[in-house]
Amino acid sequence: MSQTQTVLELNGRKLTLIGTAHVSEESVKEVSQAIREIKPDCVAIELDEKRYESIKNPEQFRDLDLVKVFKSKQIWLMLANLVLSSFQKRMGVNVGVKPGDEMVSAMNTAEELGIPCAMVDRPIQITFKRAWAKNNFWGKCKLISALLASALSKEEVSSEEIEKLKTKSEMDSMMNDLADFMPTVKKVLIDERDQFLASHIWDAKGDSIVAVLGAGHIPGVTAHLNAIAQGTETTDTTEISEIPAKTIGSKIAAWIIPIAIVALIVLGFVYGGKKIGTDMVFTWILWNSALAAIATALAAAHPLTILTSFVSAPITSLCPFIGVGFVAGFVQAIICKPKVKDMETLRDDTNSLKGWYKNRILRVFLVLILSTIGSSIGTFTAGAGILTTIHSLFAPKA
Repeated sequence: MSQTQTVLELNGRKLTLIGTAHVSEESVKEVSQAIREIKPDCVAIELDEKRYESIKNPEQFRDLDLVKVFKSKQIWLMLANLVLSSFQKRMGVNVGVKPGDEMVSAMNTAEELGIPCAMVDRPIQITFKRAWAKNNFWGKCKLISALLASALSKEEVSSEEIEKLKTKSEMDSMMNDLADFMPTVKKVLIDERDQFLASHIWDAKGDSIVAVLGAGHIPGVTAHLNAIAQGTETTDTTEISEIPAKTIGSKIAAWIIPIAIVALIVLGFVYGGKKIGTDMVFTWILWNSALAAIATALAAAHPLTILTSFVSAPITSLCPFIGVGFVAGFVQAIICKPKVKDMETLRDDTNSLKGWYKNRILRVFLVLILSTIGSSIGTFTAGAGILTTIHSLFAPKA
């Protein structure tokens, strides 16, 4: 038995867990060989139905309608998914393996032998949405920065380093680093999915199951499978399959800054007169509009998109339901519609800053991100200016 295989004999069933690195040539070979030797009743694969379809249809981006993505409010999810896919692809370049090739190998081998497959992972949109919803503001900032850093990193990974990812010590080190840097993300991406994977592996039909999983999931999945077999844990994953509802506190928090800004401006009119109040309004508009427009211009956006940022920033900054980035990105997607070549080079272009500017799809994301950052800076700068004015109104006169 390979060192990357864990065999569990539980309640009369044999569960063989194969730990892989998602861009490992050795993993591709090992998965196929193990299925042929064991000939299980079912092959469980660490994929959900949508990722299964994307692997079966790698040209799906050719049919991408970016405007529809905006309307369905899936734009941030698409960005996260794209960056993750691009990062995995870059890791596999040096070893000649595409992300998920070991999963394809498992599916092809199972199909060849007439063995049914079960997709046992949680839908990726649920995972990303839970990771986002469970993070506080600072956690969200770290998550975005980590995604962008991985997208633009030039670091190359050798085949030897990739194979090390399948060893327990290397995986433990990586998981500990992730837990220290982003504990909430680690809980959602790893711990919750360990539970989900184990539950659905257990529910797979047959007495002999081969499960193909990323090596980092093996310890957690093993622990959950043992708990299920002992009756101390159920296979019900309803709780970790739902998007957490916003708490009353978070809903109230979203309105704190808008209400505070409006209240301060009203105070300016009441206690400072028309001139002071009007100056505060102009301060709010000028800082928001100018910085959002400048940031949008830095994304090489269309002039109408820049104008849209300028006009909408002061308004969207007072509305928790929609941000200037969403408005500007939507306009950019309509005016500069992606071409077929943008679809074809999307994943490759994600790996370089030049690609983000050249590719029309990625430039929409740049507009979305930079205009949001510009307007956020404008909001805090204008807010500080308004507070300074209010302080001067009520400060004791010398």
